[in-house]
Amino acid sequence: MTLVATEAVVLHAFDYLESSRIMRLITRDAGIQSVLARGARSSRKRFGTSLDVFAQGTAEYSTRPGRDLNTLTAFDVTRARPELAADISRFTGACVLAELALRFSSDEPHPRLFDAFVAGLDAIGAAEADDTVSRTLGAAWHIVGELGFAPALDVCANCHTPLADDARTPFSHVAGGALCDRCARLVPGAHPIPPEARAALAEWLAGSPVEISSAAEGRAHQRLLREFLDQHLSEGKKLVAYSMWEREQLLVTNH
Repeated sequence: MTLVATEAVVLHAFDYLESSRIMRLITRDAGIQSVLARGARSSRKRFGTSLDVFAQGTAEYSTRPGRDLNTLTAFDVTRARPELAADISRFTGACVLAELALRFSSDEPHPRLFDAFVAGLDAIGAAEADDTVSRTLGAAWHIVGELGFAPALDVCANCHTPLADDARTPFSHVAGGALCDRCARLVPGAHPIPPEARAALAEWLAGSPVEISSAAEGRAHQRLLREFLDQHLSEGKKLVAYSMWEREQLLVTNH
């Protein structure tokens, strides 16, 4: 048996038997981990009262060779993030980030991915209602970049010809990013995106904030990201939290 202590955030939790909980964590030193918190629903001494989804702190758990479910022995919560649960737009945005981490990460150490995820939660948690879409988009693209799937933006994804910063360029999910005009004629399904959108993607991938100017622009960026994820990461499996986020934002903008 090995005892591990690492910084972690709770991504998903559900009750197990009468007093325990099973949780999925993203950790700084061990990637995604599944843990069983025995007595978590009855023991406040070891786990406190604020150990819920998006809580962050130091997790201690024991591992055994050949077992996928580890035993959580303690979790010292340093940030509970109640602000995410207090607003539906913040909560659905945070759920998108959790879904990306759960679906596309692994149990390999990835400190930069952990940092991108935490920074994304913090940005969404501090956002006003009108800014949650841009904060979620920025955090999601940052995570995509850390996962190694950043689209080509400055050069053609096919022939690597440099692209002008102020050009309206074709974008192809299949090709993996922006294309020059010549290559776009060879790739079916490419559609143009304005230079402002390409610049926003570049900033978001780098972890820098960019605010969108309208609800319509936000929906266009949501669709672009969804289609890119469908092409490169989701393998045909529906992104449930992402769909919920898009529906929630559509309802907000229609009222």
